[in-house]
Amino acid sequence: MTSADRAAKFGHTALPDEQRDALRRAVQLEWITVGVLVVTVTLMFLVLGSSQAMRAAWVEDMLSFLPPIAFLVATRIIRRPPTEDHPYGFHRATGIAHLVAAAALLVMGAYLIVDSGSKLLTAEHPTIGGIELFGHTVWLGWLMIATLAVTSIAPVLLGRAKLKLSETLHDKVLYADADMNKADWTTGVAAIAGIVGIGIGWWWADSVAALLISLSIVRDGRRNVKGAVAALIDTRARTYDEHEAHPLSDRIDHHLTGLAWVAEARSRVRDEGHVFHVESFVVPVDGSMPSLQELEQARSECVHLDWKVQDIVIVPTAELPGEFLPGLAASGGER
Repeated sequence: MTSADRAAKFGHTALPDEQRDALRRAVQLEWITVGVLVVTVTLMFLVLGSSQAMRAAWVEDMLSFLPPIAFLVATRIIRRPPTEDHPYGFHRATGIAHLVAAAALLVMGAYLIVDSGSKLLTAEHPTIGGIELFGHTVWLGWLMIATLAVTSIAPVLLGRAKLKLSETLHDKVLYADADMNKADWTTGVAAIAGIVGIGIGWWWADSVAALLISLSIVRDGRRNVKGAVAALIDTRARTYDEHEAHPLSDRIDHHLTGLAWVAEARSRVRDEGHVFHVESFVVPVDGSMPSLQELEQARSECVHLDWKVQDIVIVPTAELPGEFLPGLAASGGER
């Protein structure tokens, strides 16, 4: 038996070549993201002024540190092999990192909504003064706008690059980060609109822009909290972008049903992070108990269907257990 076969048989923590390369590129992109954010938040702090929109954009950039840091920490933890206390391994670290980052987004977004909304209700009139630059007085708003325009470019490019990798890795933290990066330009546009509004005398434009940015933060936080909690409470495995149930469950059932000794098969699949844990219930033909060799062969074939099948248990049973397969009755036993 080769080492690859043993890995397939007993579960694995090593990724296939394609996913390993994708993970290496993703780690590099996240470190680049952290570097870009350090420069971005520093520049924005230097020109922050009294604009609520600018402040909200700066806070959003500060919060943007959370997903890449969560991803980098989780990728180190998931490499640990299973232990007696953690027999399923440490892949759930990805889900925990996702939840922590998402909760922080949600809480801070809610705070900014209250803060910006109170200033709008009290009709606070923000002002943007001038700054001495190379012997000339320059309106600080121009520097704010230039900073926002320049710093909105890199996140969009990074987000597009990370989006492709998140599908390859089935990584929801990376996808959430990429999705936030891709939408970063909208924050820049909203903040610029608020600053321009102050310049032409629309005092309310700044608070409205800040509210829009805050709502964007809350939307990101709410969506990601929902996805992270769903994964941690063993919701049916879904695709990396949460758009639909993952098709791998159907593939496993189809493969098992196609075996000569299997009459019916149905699986329940939970997402452990990058990989899945699968429990497949099979009804043997004519109630004949399959041999150990047939069970082992079926298990090995299922593991090789997709790299995400981290661990699979095949359970022969007289009939499909409805208590473990809630959708069974509704579908009449057919998927």
